[in-house]
Amino acid sequence: MSDYDDPETEAQWCAERRQEVADYLRREGLIHGQVGEWPAWHVCPYVSVWAIESLSTPGAVGWWAISGDLPNDYVSSANAKSPREAVQAIASLWREASEYMARGEKHPTFRIGSGQQDEELAPMLASRAELLLEWVHDAEAWE
Repeated sequence: MSDYDDPETEAQWCAERRQEVADYLRREGLIHGQVGEWPAWHVCPYVSVWAIESLSTPGAVGWWAISGDLPNDYVSSANAKSPREAVQAIASLWREASEYMARGEKHPTFRIGSGQQDEELAPMLASRAELLLEWVHDAEAWE
């Protein structure tokens, strides 16, 4: 078992998540600037939130991406001005999407994965959404 309190282990985990985010955004076809060198917020080894540079406004955050022991996802900074707001936006969407998935329905604007295992994945997605929302409402998690 890894010691995530060890700075080297934490740095390696963060570097792996950064690469995972970059690969994910490339597969998604999102055109963007640099991915932050270090997470804007993280709870190692569970979740990391990354600032993604805007191409239209270099030096500014255009997107926030999430990675860790959960699905990769991203949200526009127009709807989330901070990592905390990004986590809230993503978790809220995941909670809503998991409800659709559990019913065997497609969400009208959002998709996770291929859709082939939606009913199986719904409980996992719902649990990740609830955990993220608990962190959003825990002020100590953001100090």
